[in-house]
Amino acid sequence: MEIQKLKIVAVAVGLSIALGACSRQAVVGGAAVGAAAGGVYEYSNKKALENLKDDYEDGKISREESRRRKKEIEDRSLVY
Repeated sequence: MEIQKLKIVAVAVGLSIALGACSRQAVVGGAAVGAAAGGVYEYSNKKALENLKDDYEDGKISREESRRRKKEIEDRSLVY
């Protein structure tokens, strides 16, 4: 999980350096697009966790399956 986060940070830093030669407007626009994409990604993780909780409470999946899926979601998320 930590390695994935470090890779994302490294890519973000690399993009920031690469965009250093670009105009300020282009950098701000790129940052806005990146933030929006990240927000959508984390929202989908939030919804997945909510659906997982509902499935477990409704008896559709076992406790072990719930824990396995939750770990997968947490591993791909920067927030959860």
